[in-house]
Amino acid sequence: MNTAVEIAGVRFKNPVMNASGTFGSGAEYYEFVDLNRLGAIVTKGVAPVPWEGNPVPRVAETPSGMMNAIGLQNPGVDVFVERDISFLSEFDTNVIVNVCGHSEEEYLAVTERLSRVDRIQMLEINVSCPNVKEGGIAFGTDPRRLQDITEKIKKISRKPVIIKLSPNVTSIGEMARAAEAGGADAISLINTITAMKIDIHKRKFVLSNRTGGLSGPAIRPVAVRMVYEAAHAVKLPVIGMGGITSGDDAIEFMMAGARAVAVGMYNFHEPEAMIRIIGEIEEFMKREGIEDINEIVGCV
Repeated sequence: MNTAVEIAGVRFKNPVMNASGTFGSGAEYYEFVDLNRLGAIVTKGVAPVPWEGNPVPRVAETPSGMMNAIGLQNPGVDVFVERDISFLSEFDTNVIVNVCGHSEEEYLAVTERLSRVDRIQMLEINVSCPNVKEGGIAFGTDPRRLQDITEKIKKISRKPVIIKLSPNVTSIGEMARAAEAGGADAISLINTITAMKIDIHKRKFVLSNRTGGLSGPAIRPVAVRMVYEAAHAVKLPVIGMGGITSGDDAIEFMMAGARAVAVGMYNFHEPEAMIRIIGEIEEFMKREGIEDINEIVGCV
């Protein structure tokens, strides 16, 4: 029974990884999760210099989900390489680094720096975070700007490039095609959906940022639909995410066209969730007589 998948020439022992921003860089979870069992570890967003993120409160529960407005808090690329990459070098799994920035120059600077790090297998370019006032989301909602930044990143990157798409657009297929036209090696989706919550007793916004990114099971049907549309718009491999809590959820995304899947919010609820989901995928394959997980990719 084969659970391995391949994306842009990189082999994954299984199709399960974490979504960026929900797992730190692995160190926060390794006492609970066997990191060697994961298909990949996707790091939190990395910028050229440290970012403090947004002021608190910046997390709130919602029915069947949560909202966050963390604002891509991170220690900067130099600390990340020295501390986090050194830690990840101890484990037998792929490392995908999420890249963020306020401007084109910052994206390119981080890409150039990380391209020289052998331990990194792929770069995921975050052009879709709704919680920073500059940069990312501007690229992620304009197809021409998305194609342009993708082309520039590809010219300097020595690693395969994944473009992480925003769901806060009119046509996800158009954005997927823009990433493909820019030379992306893969796409990942969806990032969080822009949302808002008001405390009616205090008569104020629950999050200091006013809006935040909605994630969790509440967004899963939207994510499955967008993965399906993106996968049928381009020939690129797709990494699907958005509200995955079980092996059945992961299988649904793969049948919609995802080559691999990422677990996000549910890591907060159940730290061991990804290991359970890997097991449930294997059990599904046994029950259904599936010898190769790739047989189900896009089967609907």
